[in-house]
Amino acid sequence: MSRPSTPAPVADDPLARERSHLAGSRAALRAMREDAESLDIKDVTANWVNAEVLARQIGERIKALADLSDTPLFFGRLDYLHSPGADRAEGADGERFYIGRRHVHDHDGDPMVIDWRAPVSQPFYRASKKDPLDVGLRRRFGYTRGEITAYEDEHLSDPDEAAATSKLLQQEIERPRVGPMRDIVATIQPEQDEIVRSGLGGTVCVQGGPGTGKTAVGLHRVAYLLYAHRERLARTGTLVIGPNRSFLHYIEQVLPALGELAVRQATVDDLVAHVEVSGADDSAAAVLKGDARMAEVLKRAVYSHVTMPAEPVMVVRGSRRWRVPAYEIEGMVRELLDRDIRYGAAREALPQRIAHVVLVQMERSGEAPDDRVQDAVARNAAVKAAVKSIWPQVDPAKLVFRLLTDADFLAAHAKGILDEDEQGTILWSKPVRSVKSAKWSAADTVLIDETRDIVERTHSLGHVVLDEAQDLSPMQYRAVGRRCSTGSATVLGDLAQGTTPWATRSWDEALAHLGKSDGVIEELTAGFRVPTDVITYASRLLPHIAPGLAPVASVRENPGFFDVRGIGGAGEVVAACEELLRNEGSTGLIAADARVPELGEALTAAGIGFLAPGEETTAETRLTLVPASLAKGLEYDYVVLDEPQAVVDGEPDERTGLRRLYVALTRAVSGLIVTHTAPLPAQLAE
Repeated sequence: MSRPSTPAPVADDPLARERSHLAGSRAALRAMREDAESLDIKDVTANWVNAEVLARQIGERIKALADLSDTPLFFGRLDYLHSPGADRAEGADGERFYIGRRHVHDHDGDPMVIDWRAPVSQPFYRASKKDPLDVGLRRRFGYTRGEITAYEDEHLSDPDEAAATSKLLQQEIERPRVGPMRDIVATIQPEQDEIVRSGLGGTVCVQGGPGTGKTAVGLHRVAYLLYAHRERLARTGTLVIGPNRSFLHYIEQVLPALGELAVRQATVDDLVAHVEVSGADDSAAAVLKGDARMAEVLKRAVYSHVTMPAEPVMVVRGSRRWRVPAYEIEGMVRELLDRDIRYGAAREALPQRIAHVVLVQMERSGEAPDDRVQDAVARNAAVKAAVKSIWPQVDPAKLVFRLLTDADFLAAHAKGILDEDEQGTILWSKPVRSVKSAKWSAADTVLIDETRDIVERTHSLGHVVLDEAQDLSPMQYRAVGRRCSTGSATVLGDLAQGTTPWATRSWDEALAHLGKSDGVIEELTAGFRVPTDVITYASRLLPHIAPGLAPVASVRENPGFFDVRGIGGAGEVVAACEELLRNEGSTGLIAADARVPELGEALTAAGIGFLAPGEETTAETRLTLVPASLAKGLEYDYVVLDEPQAVVDGEPDERTGLRRLYVALTRAVSGLIVTHTAPLPAQLAE
């Protein structure tokens, strides 16, 4: 196979030299992929199972080595004053490293591009004039359709060079977006990098206002952890949890672009989908079902099935009869209850405990039974019948069904936890014949999931990222916490954007429900995405929705476009969309859910094509019509926000409505037009 060679550099043209290095790096990456494709595994696998596993691993490697033509292979360069790791007193020559999305080496194994996650790349994000970290020069590259078109240098070791904001960095942040969310490896800031590179062993909670990059930080943290702890996480698994399918579709390309293909994505509803959801709770019932007190009610209800034995167990083996007294079995039952192990695990342990007593009796009588005899005794019909009576199996869905339909059963196990009014709130008002015919709500499925965990331990992953966490109920936090009970978590959210009646009041409380009370809380307050004028306007709502929460301070030099317009009808909303569509990039029309059909008809009548949230924008169709309830986590270059008061009125209470409005106001990256016929909410006039 022919090997790539790095094109000869152009001596007096720095831009040409960098383009030459890019061409050489792309050729080297192609060679790496060809090497992977040509691997012959016929003689290195012992059996077909090993062959299948190895073939899959090679397939994943080939996918990870794909060269995305429109994605820069490297975005920066570091020129060190000394070789990293060398004794500076020796005067070692400095080294040059190109920083990119993945590692690329030439045919001799020498690196042409260094993975952004490698330790040697860290100063690209952390070095500053005050602390240059032995970096003499940091170079950033500007790209157009995958080709280098500009570069920008910072001489960090030169005290005479004034510190200046990187124009290429600003341009990359403000670059118009069409399609799904993209990675931010070229623009990670020092405070973000600290979170991204924090260790696997600890849980991190990131409070970040709109545009602070918390979602990107969480996804890049996953990519970093997979780089630093690949073998461990390959065994234990990773999971990204988002608020809805539209959001997951929006972020789904970030990790693959970083070469990470094996991270599962799901919603909380996906995790607890043990029954089909076909019903809905009113807000009062949903809040109560999501209350952490329900965990104790469920536990009481499960363990209420355990009864103390009234009779001894008689085991017949051949001509001998072995008797285990009731009081002795009761002692076993009480000991298992005191150990507070899972209901199902204790149920499996009880027959073995009974069998062990029988074996002791056999040994005292002169017999020499072994483990096989104990297993046989544990499976004896008399023992099985006793266990079935004392410690019966529990079906989680049937138990929750009984709690929600049987007032006496609920009262017995909610006594001292829920008062009578609260019990009445969660009881189903209409009779239901069976589990299969029940119209389960989303909150009910979380109760079933909790019950399943009481009966049998939920499998734990190595790391879980939980985004838009502020909207979870305590019981939902518990459901997520079970999925990382032996691992760690990255929790992302903004208390000001909580739009459920049970929204999180504090991150300390949330971490406690998650089972991660020792988690570290970090706050991102520098806004990179939302323009200054837009975030300033939206922040008028903060005293009413999250008193005491620090407002986001936009670091954007470009103030963005912002306008509030009193209009006469849907036609002028369409005109505002047409105005913004003249700009490059994506546009979102956000409106109260109830107004979406009318606006959709107006857009169609005007001949303007539009998409629903989650559908990928293209060069031909760049407008998305977004119900306010689905706007969270999404971003558009330009936004038209229709009727703010209607957004507020669409929620069950004013505070939740104002929070929903805060979310809608902060989806724009470059410009926002607010249109209204009704008066604006009073809080925006302050």
